[in-house]
Amino acid sequence: MKTRILLAIAATACIASCNNKENDFDAAGAFESVETIVSTEASGTILKFDIQEGQTLQPNQFIGYVDSMQLFYRKKQLEAQINSTTSQMPDIPTQVASLQSQLNEAKKNQTRTANLFKQNAATQQQMDDINEQVDMLAKQIEAQKSTLGITSNTLSKNVAPFQRQIDQLNDQITKCRIINPIHGTVLTKYAENHEVVMPGKALYKIAATDTLILRAYVTGSQLNLVKLGQIVDVRTDKGAKQYGMYKGKVYWISDKSEFTPKTIPTKDERADLVYAIKVRVVNDGYLKIGMYGEVKFN
Repeated sequence: MKTRILLAIAATACIASCNNKENDFDAAGAFESVETIVSTEASGTILKFDIQEGQTLQPNQFIGYVDSMQLFYRKKQLEAQINSTTSQMPDIPTQVASLQSQLNEAKKNQTRTANLFKQNAATQQQMDDINEQVDMLAKQIEAQKSTLGITSNTLSKNVAPFQRQIDQLNDQITKCRIINPIHGTVLTKYAENHEVVMPGKALYKIAATDTLILRAYVTGSQLNLVKLGQIVDVRTDKGAKQYGMYKGKVYWISDKSEFTPKTIPTKDERADLVYAIKVRVVNDGYLKIGMYGEVKFN
């Protein structure tokens, strides 16, 4: 609706201008831009938001933040829970060290007994006893390792949900930072410092003004004069009998006709149906949103 109003105003100016110069253009319309409304992704109080309407911003520029202190405290609480849980994890090598020491000693005795048995200095019963002792200690170590491993695995699983919650909080804290997404000019500012916002609250509107779009209208008989990718001449008023000349590129042609906007001049103003086209024009700093322009097909 806003674009239509701007287009109507621009066209009215164009009609008045046409009375003073030769009507040698093929189509006319108004310049518009691709506008982006930047919204907050966090809830809380805006603690910093330093932009002004008309200000030019760069991509990924930091421009403010929403209070994230409560999120930070929740993160610290979860980190404390993780530390408390991990402190209960068993030190398996330390806890089996005693049995391992007994097993090592039993293996030494097993070796000595085996040597004595070969020399008939030890009985079969002694050999059987030492073998049984070594086997029993080995099984005890394996059983204890298994039990401690299960305990450690259980505690690790208990830690995992806390870590995922921390990851979620880190993402929410990151979203408290207000980062400008594109290069452009701030058109409208919707929020101020110290306001309480919720996710989805519009903060400002920004438009890329380094390249503007001229939306113009052509009649059905003119469609054969225009095609996608075509380079066209674009003219704007710069004052009394002074014009700005630009090169533009047609990048969109409507596939549906529409009734002629009442104040849009076309080559054949009596036509009832017209087709909208969009021409991309590099802005030298002079072009403004809402300014009218004229198109001449080459």
